[in-house]
Amino acid sequence: MKRRHLLHLLAGVPAITLLSACGKRKASATALKSDAHVLALGDSLTHGYGAPPDAAWPVKLGELTGWQVENAGVNGDTSEGALQRLPGLLSATSYDAILIGIGGNDMLRGVSATATRDNLVELITQARAHTPYVAVLATPAPDAMRAAVGSLSDAPFYEEVAKSQQALLVANVYSSVLSDSSLRSDRIHANARGYEKVAQLLADQLKAAGWR
Repeated sequence: MKRRHLLHLLAGVPAITLLSACGKRKASATALKSDAHVLALGDSLTHGYGAPPDAAWPVKLGELTGWQVENAGVNGDTSEGALQRLPGLLSATSYDAILIGIGGNDMLRGVSATATRDNLVELITQARAHTPYVAVLATPAPDAMRAAVGSLSDAPFYEEVAKSQQALLVANVYSSVLSDSSLRSDRIHANARGYEKVAQLLADQLKAAGWR
């Protein structure tokens, strides 16, 4: 095929098709502004149970990124409790991004995976109506044996929900930290070093996703 004819054909092909044909990655999300206001919605792991208040991962994430990260973690909270709290938080303040880390207490209390999944879907739906920047932090399934040998893994429904709702999944952060006994304050909570590690891993994944 003559070069002139080939160029003529290519001129009519959408740019996205050409990028796909060349194996290019999709464009990442636009980075958040440097002083973005971020909501961290969660339970005791977000609150920072087991460490001083200034060691909680939302505080450390703010230090790493420059974002204003609001710690809306409540000790003992469930996905249902977070769902009850979220509308009030969203109506009171405008957030540039929302990080949702909830569900561990559901599993500890025997709440059905279906109920937790449904609550997470609604949390993401409400969050995405507020901002396109919504991430879900996966929590490990409680397993004393796997915790003892340092091999906790995320409960599988987080990936399912994040994919179905087109939310960013932050995977293997809590699992990896809580698998390391030197980073735990007790069986299910991190210590100050652990929360610092959570913040760093979280910041790394958000950077890879194009948030920063």
